[in-house]
Amino acid sequence: MRRARVSNVIHTYSLSDTSPDEGLIEDLTVEDKAVEQLAEGLLSHYLPDLQRSKQALQELTQNQVVLLDTLEQEISKFKECHSMLDINALFAEAKHYHAKLVNIRKEMLMLHEKTSKLKKRALKLQQKRQKEELEREQQREKEFEREKQLTARPAKRT
Repeated sequence: MRRARVSNVIHTYSLSDTSPDEGLIEDLTVEDKAVEQLAEGLLSHYLPDLQRSKQALQELTQNQVVLLDTLEQEISKFKECHSMLDINALFAEAKHYHAKLVNIRKEMLMLHEKTSKLKKRALKLQQKRQKEELEREQQREKEFEREKQLTARPAKRT
């Protein structure tokens, strides 16, 4: 059997011995079985508390993982909400620009109608002027012919 040596300081006091510094050092030999029993006793005393602490730490770690996952989900929800706000702003802006486009289209249609009317009027005026010019030219020719006929003609001698 293996033996371990443990040094232990033992102070013995007597009535005549008043100094605590004076003592005896004894070398004790302890058997392996005693060391094993002491170790088992120490382990049996602290091991349940350590195991409970280990289990509590594992539970805390698992709870932290669950909390982190939940937090990530909430963050993604907030990001989605923020992106929804951005999308809503974009839709509002698109609605605004759509209204502007509708107004521009109305104005363009109105301008097209006005230009069509003006073109028709200009064409009518041009046709009227041409007609008047033609009539004046015809009137001139008639007057010229009439003057030509009214002018005296010398008689022909034969």
